Amino acid sequence: MSLNINWDEIIKKEARGIEDYDLGEVHEIEADTIVTKKGVLDKDKFYLPKNLVEAYDGHKLHFKVTKEEAQTYRRD
Repeated sequence: MSLNINWDEIIKKEARGIEDYDLGEVHEIEADTIVTKKGVLDKDKFYLPKNLVEAYDGHKLHFKVTKEEAQTYRRD
């Protein structure tokens, strides 16, 4: 699957999962991973594989991951 996404453009954009699950804001782009941060004081970090990206509408990056699946990519 080839998405024409300018990875530098998605920094500071919202990240959403299936059923509009909030994955926070994109903070870093690594080789095969997108790092998002969610929360104000106690930030959850998600390290989501790029191959889970489903779409980018210019404002939000959409992942094909459920709330439960997202927890496997969460780190402190």
